[in-house]
Amino acid sequence: MSVSRTSALLAVAVATPVVALASLLAAFPASAVAVPGALPGTVPGMVPGAVPGAIPGAAKGCPAFVAVASPYATVNGKARAGAVTLYGSARNGLKPVKTLHQGAGGIGGAPEVNDSFGSAVARGDFNGDGCADLAVGVSEEFFGSRVPDADGHGVVHILFGSPGGLTKVRSVDVTHLGRKHGTDRFGAALASGDLDGDGDDELIVGAPGMKGGGGVGVFGMNHRSPYGTGTLITQATGWVHQSRGQTDLFGEALAAGDFNGDGKDEIAVGAPGDGGTKTPGAGAVTIIDLRKRHAGAYTQNSRNVLGSAERWDAFGSDLATGDFNADGRDDLAVGVPGEDVSSTLTRGMDYGDGAVNVLYGSARGLTATRSEMWTQTILAGVPRYFDRFGSSLATGDLNGDKDDELIVGAPGEGAVQVIAGTRSGGLTRNHNLLLTGDRTGAFGSSVLTEGGKLLIASPGSGRLTVVSTKVKKGSYPGAVPGTARVVRTGGPDDLYGYALS
Repeated sequence: MSVSRTSALLAVAVATPVVALASLLAAFPASAVAVPGALPGTVPGMVPGAVPGAIPGAAKGCPAFVAVASPYATVNGKARAGAVTLYGSARNGLKPVKTLHQGAGGIGGAPEVNDSFGSAVARGDFNGDGCADLAVGVSEEFFGSRVPDADGHGVVHILFGSPGGLTKVRSVDVTHLGRKHGTDRFGAALASGDLDGDGDDELIVGAPGMKGGGGVGVFGMNHRSPYGTGTLITQATGWVHQSRGQTDLFGEALAAGDFNGDGKDEIAVGAPGDGGTKTPGAGAVTIIDLRKRHAGAYTQNSRNVLGSAERWDAFGSDLATGDFNADGRDDLAVGVPGEDVSSTLTRGMDYGDGAVNVLYGSARGLTATRSEMWTQTILAGVPRYFDRFGSSLATGDLNGDKDDELIVGAPGEGAVQVIAGTRSGGLTRNHNLLLTGDRTGAFGSSVLTEGGKLLIASPGSGRLTVVSTKVKKGSYPGAVPGTARVVRTGGPDDLYGYALS
């Protein structure tokens, strides 16, 4: 089982609290591009024949759901307290089920200004009962008095699934890792995966603001409670063997995947601020096997990894796992949204043409031996310094041929690229598809595949677009551009769709 995680999708190279995201959205160039087959604001007809896909939570009659986060939503008069809206499966039209926020439905805490409930979301079966559970990050929550202009302590709420829906709620925070509260941003990134092969998922929590460069907490290993004592991993952990810097952002992005095909997942940890004083913000990704207590790191200076580690590349800003060549082992896509392609000018923060590095799984685990680097110089579209191609990533079998496609968001361009997988060699540029949308709303900031559909969020305008798919085996993207339509909307200032799961 592989799960990709969406976190801090609009941040690029340095530690950016969730409470600062609106300034990034406001900086986008003020122009718009229409979704193919539709005028802005129109709703084209749908095309039948969506690819069948597994529906999370369908076991034992448990209802399937999609979680759409709005971390800036006003709740009970509290600005940016945050909320998460649950919908039924995308297969059935994304019908609203309920809205979640702190202080209601058994969720602890109370809605407070700038909490950012929904800074990350992740589905997984954390208790092994066959029902999908939901973890919700609240990265800006404070325990005690709020510190002005400081990052939050953070907490994660776990809602457990049942045939009657999400019911029991439990919470974890940094004290479950044996630490005191600090400006950790605990819950800024989330992922789930079966790391020990026991049939249930572990909860993986990023705390990129943790003192010393960030950290990752793992909960539920070896049949332990998913809301009990967890395992803390940092760059200073003895068997990780890495130097660390305070602004590395270790844990800013997370994914889990079975890279060697042994039935047990490993963790991929993004540290987009890594690079030291010579190349700050170049970025790094660490692959962790918690069972074997083994870790190895990749940068764009690693052997066989294409590109070169440069200032503010932000290698590892987002991560996604999927099987692009159908060999039974997961592969890893690494977002590099700060990569400069159209010029040699080094930029930082919210600038960069963007790129995606792909490393493939093997019997020995993840390898860079035949790694790839994807940019819009070889795909449809034109690379521009503000595109931030690779800011968001997702994978899924959109065309029904049992290998995964790679979906890449370029929110500065207001676009999403679909790159087809093949059984004969993995990803291919053949028939690659560029879907364009609301650029001022940062179309493509978050992407998800679910129920045979492709979901694309525009948090700056509060729109959620759904694109249908069709079966067409081979090197085809599967997505059908003419079916793209806005199906749900949220408040334009809520960052509706900032995270999807």
